[in-house]
Amino acid sequence: MSFPIHRPRRLRRSESLRALVRETPLAAGDFIYPMFVCPGKNVRTEIASMPGVCQQSVDRFLEECREVEQLGIAGIILFGLPEKKDEQGSEAWAAGAPVQRAVAAVKKAGLNLLVATDVCLCEYTSHGHCGVVENDRVLNDPSLELLSRTALSHARAGADIVAPSDMMDGRVGAIRRSLDQNGFTDVAILAYSAKYCSAFYGPFREAAESAPQFGDRRSYQMDPANAREALREVRLDLEEGADMVMVKPALPYLDVLRAVRRAVTVPVGAYNVSGEYSMVKAAAANGWLDEKRAVMEILTGIRRAGADFILTYHAKDAARWLAE
Repeated sequence: MSFPIHRPRRLRRSESLRALVRETPLAAGDFIYPMFVCPGKNVRTEIASMPGVCQQSVDRFLEECREVEQLGIAGIILFGLPEKKDEQGSEAWAAGAPVQRAVAAVKKAGLNLLVATDVCLCEYTSHGHCGVVENDRVLNDPSLELLSRTALSHARAGADIVAPSDMMDGRVGAIRRSLDQNGFTDVAILAYSAKYCSAFYGPFREAAESAPQFGDRRSYQMDPANAREALREVRLDLEEGADMVMVKPALPYLDVLRAVRRAVTVPVGAYNVSGEYSMVKAAAANGWLDEKRAVMEILTGIRRAGADFILTYHAKDAARWLAE
């Protein structure tokens, strides 16, 4: 029996051949590393559900930033823990709060890192929701002023990118107006445009101490069953002035990521979230999978689906593996 001329395995024969014809590149410069900053000095507390990830005071945080820079990772995104919480989350926009101090510290140190900041209120509010609460309802329009104040405080500290994650309607437009009116026309907005109400945020809520004290976030984060709605959210954010958009989480929403990539010409990011990270860590710790191979496969899959960049807690490990 004659065999076909076409033998795709010819190009899989060696690592050199596989590398030559590889369709989806992956590099340390594709990653943004999420970091958690907290009050105090000489604080570094590992998060139990996220091995290798810590809450850190600004002095210790700078040590890790230097490591991130040396690994060639593009940048960091900052989440903050306040000294105290209140109904409005007023420490979110305080000039001396951990995020603002951390941004300023990176800039003063002259590190070659993009600095993005998460713009939300949930870590700072006593109720744990992402906006103003009245009679157990999260109010959209009153929340926009507080989110704008927060983004502006981050820009004043030196942030390159502000990233609103609250999912209030109109927040991108409100933040863009505030930035522009105060002379920060060059600060970019990365909108969490398609952010789903997901079970995969569990470990993050421990890390950021941001679990809601009542109810859940289904009235403002997206329903996991909806894909067309994601495209609507993306279009609205772009109309309001977003420079980049994001899909969050990544793995359960690769179809959404692909659809967004096809629909827009702006850069598209994906957030490989805490639960996705912790699942791999737990399985690897139990010997159920090869951590390196699993992580690289996951990150390649996210890039292949259409992400220009990936926010991931695996960034440091992946950068090391890519350099081997």
